[in-house]
Amino acid sequence: MRVRWLIVAAVLLATALYAQDAAQEQLPAAPSASREQGKPSRPSPQPQPAAPAPATSSTDGQPGAQTAAPASPAPAAAPEAESSQPEAASPPAQAPAPAPAQAAPEDSNIETIRRIVNEVNVVFTVTDKHGHYVKDLTKGDFRVIDDQKPAEQIRSFHNETDLPLQVGLLVDASNSVRDRFKFEQEAAVEFLNQTVRPKYDKAFVVGFDVTPEVTQDFTDNTEALSRGVRSLHPGGGTAMYDALYFACRDKLMKAPQTGPARRAIILLSDGDDNQSHVSREESIEMAQRAEVIVYTISTNITGARQHGDKVLERIADATGGRAFFPFQLTDVANAFVEIQDELRSQYALSYKPADFQPDGRYRTIEIVAQNHKNLKVRSRRGYYAPVQ
Repeated sequence: MRVRWLIVAAVLLATALYAQDAAQEQLPAAPSASREQGKPSRPSPQPQPAAPAPATSSTDGQPGAQTAAPASPAPAAAPEAESSQPEAASPPAQAPAPAPAQAAPEDSNIETIRRIVNEVNVVFTVTDKHGHYVKDLTKGDFRVIDDQKPAEQIRSFHNETDLPLQVGLLVDASNSVRDRFKFEQEAAVEFLNQTVRPKYDKAFVVGFDVTPEVTQDFTDNTEALSRGVRSLHPGGGTAMYDALYFACRDKLMKAPQTGPARRAIILLSDGDDNQSHVSREESIEMAQRAEVIVYTISTNITGARQHGDKVLERIADATGGRAFFPFQLTDVANAFVEIQDELRSQYALSYKPADFQPDGRYRTIEIVAQNHKNLKVRSRRGYYAPVQ
């Protein structure tokens, strides 16, 4: 009997001890589990609003860092809680990456535009006191004055004697030149035959009276150019400024270029305009914007300077070209020969102006041959700054 009581007492004692141990394990575990699970359970909704945040803040990813912060105090949490933290932090880590990749090309593009805007290209010729071309000068022989201030830097300099040509021949086909039109046509044909080199230079022909007419578009075929010149017939009024404006804006400025080229127009006219819609200065401005040198050949052979001759001189002088005033018909052909020679005897430089402002204002250009007496430099008189 005593033995039975001892067995019962032992069983009851063991049961009580087991229950106490189980209670001791469960009592501290309950609050601990609620704290460990409660911490991730509160931030778990936060990654969802934080996910779009990197899209609105693509610079430093700060919203993503704040989203990941509440999960960090639970290093002893279950493995599932730790594996969920990188997923919440990964969007902020990836979100800033596209921003620098897109910002770099934009910055580089801005710098490229600044370099183009701040650089001015000028073609010019140098002659001695006898009018002969001087072709052996170097960069150090010149000084550039831009808008009455020395240029900050001459960036490139070339003795450009063999650049491809893009030439426009503008022939006055109005009634005022009817009596000498045939000879002028033949002189122009001879010029094109001697100047335009196949597969290298290109030219076009425009005849004008009240409107400009393209009788031959850009080509290196001298036979086609000759046909374009010979197809012209005089008649009507004179809209010379309109023709010059059209040739610069719609032909030379839009001509495709695969490399450096020299743009020039030979304007054959008496200079009298009575039909144009644009003014003389507007046509000059368009030539300057298109970086076109205009050579003018007067068809006035009276021996006395007329009003039209002054107009032709103004156009040539403003664009860096020359005005020719033949005294007889044979001198027209000589003028074409001199133009051809000049086109192969020019310099080209680019420079950075001092105190440049992209304000659209007209800025003057003066190129001086320093340390050389009796040398004359001829270039365009100025340019219009771009507007940004």
